[in-house]
Amino acid sequence: MDPLTIAAASGLRARTETLDLLANNLANAATSGYKSDHEFYNLYVSPEVQDFAGPGAPTTVPVIEKNWTDFSQGTLLRTDNKLDLALDGKGFFTAKGPSGPLYTRNGSFRLSAKGQLTTSEGYPLLTEDNKTIQSQSESPLEVSPDGEVQQDGQTLGKLRLVDFSKATPVAKFGNTYFQMTDPLAKPAPAANVAVEQGRIESSNVSPAESAVRLVNVMRQFEMLQRAITLNAQMNRSAVEEVAKVTS
Repeated sequence: MDPLTIAAASGLRARTETLDLLANNLANAATSGYKSDHEFYNLYVSPEVQDFAGPGAPTTVPVIEKNWTDFSQGTLLRTDNKLDLALDGKGFFTAKGPSGPLYTRNGSFRLSAKGQLTTSEGYPLLTEDNKTIQSQSESPLEVSPDGEVQQDGQTLGKLRLVDFSKATPVAKFGNTYFQMTDPLAKPAPAANVAVEQGRIESSNVSPAESAVRLVNVMRQFEMLQRAITLNAQMNRSAVEEVAKVTS
């Protein structure tokens, strides 16, 4: 393929990945604790042309080098449900996942049939001493701003609240969970964060902004498709003209 087709095709692929990210963000705009994903663009130069010495510059193509997650806090909405908890500040709740700890900002919790405080997917919440919160009666749970859980005046445990540094390797697990990608890495205790009972954190996705970006990306996609079509037509016309001259 010629350089124009290669560049346009690479642009189409990058825009397709962007569309997938935007579609997933919009689909989770109403998901509590969801953190939006974004893309980071770069230019790719194949290893074969790193030492290019011919006339002009070597062909570079746009690619999405990596995705990044926006961890900014969403709006805290009042629900008055004792099992709804929100974090005001940087930090994550810790839950016992199927293959290790999971971290989430989605505080829509519930009590399991056995009386354990769990996430909506059934993962038990962990305390600072790596235990679970076990309800002892039908009385409502009371949670203090520092994460201490009490019932009938008895302390059931203190929620394990953690935070990650910028260098901490984390990846999404589902839509509202995060997990460490390095088994040797450990999160730090969360600082300057308060637990608010009876509130829930909404998604930090801006539907209006995502919709505008979606329209822009669709237009770019259409222009790149048009560029490939026009280039193919020009190549076909050039071949036909050469055929006329040589005949």
